[in-house]
Amino acid sequence: MARILIVGGGARGRALAQRMIDQGHALRITTRTEEGRSAIQDIGAECWIGTPDRLATLRGALDRVAIACWLLAQVQGEAHEVAELHSSRLQFFLSQAIDTTVRGLIYDATPGCVPEDVLEDGAKTFTEIAELNAIPAVVLRSGEDENAWLDEAERTVQSLLRS
Repeated sequence: MARILIVGGGARGRALAQRMIDQGHALRITTRTEEGRSAIQDIGAECWIGTPDRLATLRGALDRVAIACWLLAQVQGEAHEVAELHSSRLQFFLSQAIDTTVRGLIYDATPGCVPEDVLEDGAKTFTEIAELNAIPAVVLRSGEDENAWLDEAERTVQSLLRS
């Protein structure tokens, strides 16, 4: 059993969490507000109230985590705020993960709500930091089909857990 952190507890994050819980893993999912707690706990995951807009709120979420997933490709908001989630916020989060138990990283760069150039810049930052710190990392790019995305994400988590 491994503990997996999902930053981005929307429908996609919860669907992936449910699959991993069904396989016996412990899941911790972040949500920005208390209103998201029940949907997370209803699937059997641990809820962590924290936001990538204030990264100090996520520091403790990394405790005893084997795989960290940054699943914010579907986030909506002001263009500059969304861009920061895939640049400076992502970079700082990854720098926090370096000195933890995290041994695998996943970044969602699936086209959808976030502009593709923002996702590509995020994927580049993500890959560079992971390589620099020798942490296995995978960028998801499976397209907008939810089932294909979920299958790819599940295979990716399983692969990182085996490595």
